[in-house]
Amino acid sequence: MRKYKNMFILLPALLAGAVAICQVKKSAATPQPNIIYILTDDLGYGDIGVFFQNARDKKDDRSEPATATPNLDKMAAEGVMLMQHYCAAPVCAPSRASTLTGLSQGHANVRDNQFDKALSDGYTIGNVLQTAGYATAVIGKWGLQGDSRFDKDGDKWPAYPLNRGFDYFYGYVRHSDGHEHYPKEGIYRGHKEVYENRKEISDQLDKCYTGDLWTGAAKKWIADHEKTKPAQPFFMYLAYDIPHAVLELPTQAYPVGGGLHGGIQWTGKPGQMINTANGNPDSWTHPDYAKATYDDDHNAATPEVSWPEMYKRYATSVRRVDDAIGDLMKLLSDLKIDDNTLVIFTSDNGPSIESYLPPPNSDYEANFFDSFGPFDGIKRDVMEGGLRMPAIARWPKHIPADTRINSPNISYDWLPTFADAAGLPAPVCADGVSLLPALTGKGKQRKNLVYVEYFQPGKSPNYVEFAEHNRERVRKQMQMIRMGKYIGLRYDIKSADDEFEIYDATTDLHQAHDLGKEVALAVMQHQMKEKVLQVRRADDSASRPYDNTPVPPSTVVKPLKGLRWQSFKNLYAWLPNVSSLSPIATGVSAEPLTAHTKTTGKNIVAFDGYINVPEDGEYTFYLTAGAKAFIRLHEAILLDADYGYKAGTTKQTTINLKAGMHPINIYYINTGAPPNLQWAGPSLNKSPISASAFFHG
Repeated sequence: MRKYKNMFILLPALLAGAVAICQVKKSAATPQPNIIYILTDDLGYGDIGVFFQNARDKKDDRSEPATATPNLDKMAAEGVMLMQHYCAAPVCAPSRASTLTGLSQGHANVRDNQFDKALSDGYTIGNVLQTAGYATAVIGKWGLQGDSRFDKDGDKWPAYPLNRGFDYFYGYVRHSDGHEHYPKEGIYRGHKEVYENRKEISDQLDKCYTGDLWTGAAKKWIADHEKTKPAQPFFMYLAYDIPHAVLELPTQAYPVGGGLHGGIQWTGKPGQMINTANGNPDSWTHPDYAKATYDDDHNAATPEVSWPEMYKRYATSVRRVDDAIGDLMKLLSDLKIDDNTLVIFTSDNGPSIESYLPPPNSDYEANFFDSFGPFDGIKRDVMEGGLRMPAIARWPKHIPADTRINSPNISYDWLPTFADAAGLPAPVCADGVSLLPALTGKGKQRKNLVYVEYFQPGKSPNYVEFAEHNRERVRKQMQMIRMGKYIGLRYDIKSADDEFEIYDATTDLHQAHDLGKEVALAVMQHQMKEKVLQVRRADDSASRPYDNTPVPPSTVVKPLKGLRWQSFKNLYAWLPNVSSLSPIATGVSAEPLTAHTKTTGKNIVAFDGYINVPEDGEYTFYLTAGAKAFIRLHEAILLDADYGYKAGTTKQTTINLKAGMHPINIYYINTGAPPNLQWAGPSLNKSPISASAFFHG
């Protein structure tokens, strides 16, 4: 599997949409790493010791209770902390959809609060890494399978994990199932179904706390894979459903040791599937917190009081995740695959104020531990507290130990990162960039797009820890965009003309000092208003007040006729992002859809430049190709005829554009006849786009 460096061998296979795939192979000196992506549920930046809780504890302020995460602290010391890592959305379903597809919330098909909506049938981390020769697995919470509210095709679960690039699945299918952590007993939220591949197995799971169950299933799958297919790299998406929702407790202390012979062990016996499936469910509190007290009235002269039960539960849940991380790290060491396994730990969105427990434990507040860290906002806010995530990456001998990345990045960067680590360029449709240069310190890190949009009808909490104007903020339509060190923020958006609040993300952690009206940032205010229209496409299922606003053009100094082009060897299962590839020919073409490659064979051709839109209005673009093709306008996906495209069929889309020069990138596979690209507009009947409309700068 890993014999030849930088060689790509085409293999016949089915990849969801029955597309041909290619296999990457590397030398033993540079093997493809195993990859484990660990995603927790509603865990805040401030919940992790090394990110926030350790400093809180050192203050020795008895009115500020603190928790600890020693195993995650150790992981951070052995790897890198991503200090400005963002989730793609401030709630789980859209956040996970963007991560898995590499698409921002300006392109992903799951947006807002569309829980259980089917993940789009396209490229995912799973099928991209399958193409690279990986075994792929999902353990834990899915929630993107499909639901009758959104999906009318008659298939019960069209986007089941096994239909989206994963070879193995063990976990919860439905979003709401993740609200209960004892699936068979259903202590607070009722019985829940657990599936192994396509078989429902919850009747076997007596007293199985899901925090332990997913760890046990993950350890078993990894150990079995290394025993049976040690030469094949693997990818695991390990999605915990704790500490989210009902704050249930484990049955007992975490077993000592960890790894192959300690920690959570898989017995495989129905009725006691894991070694902690005994004792009393929802009974064990971590001893560090069982008798913890704090100064509740900020008066050292009065006796301290016990932590409320709900916060003992929350701290125990976070510590259970931490114990699981230590267990998994020990397993990698025991299996001697530690040095060749890239492990990512992060969360899906900011901390929640939902406990789903009966009174008096139902009123959970995120400011008891300041789970949002030094920021304002929680889950469902696009302020930093809702989007800034704790993120740690560990890959011994590749990622320098005890380092920090202080540049911004976002969760949809992981698909290109993992593809890069596997030796493949990401599909061109991906909105993210590879973070491998920043992680390893090798190569030049490309700039990325950090953009979030979201709707929720509630308000931010009224916490004294927040800046005054961030307390009880009406949410509704929200946007966040990062440009350099500045964050652009809009709440309760009425139109595309609404001003952005602008904050310096490096100094104003509470987003307290709005710079948006300062003359010095007038240009940036204008750029942000334009940029958020140029990076997204409207989605009828998640309408926005700026959906129909004309997309503004770019300024081009002394434009030249024609488009630049490059051609590349066609070695991939998809149209690739060509930024890291070496062209075999280049030039400028006055006829943009003619393959001026001076080479033979079905090569990939990439054009870039500008299209001159003659007047304001709605334009419909039509694309018919003999093979794969793809077009971006600005950074928005205009037409995608890549994944599952049937040659000869026509793709079309309508977009509202202002007159002027709009950046365009066109990619296709040269089959001898160029794609047919047409448009129609305010004064244009449907016709081929004239060569006179194309320019380069």
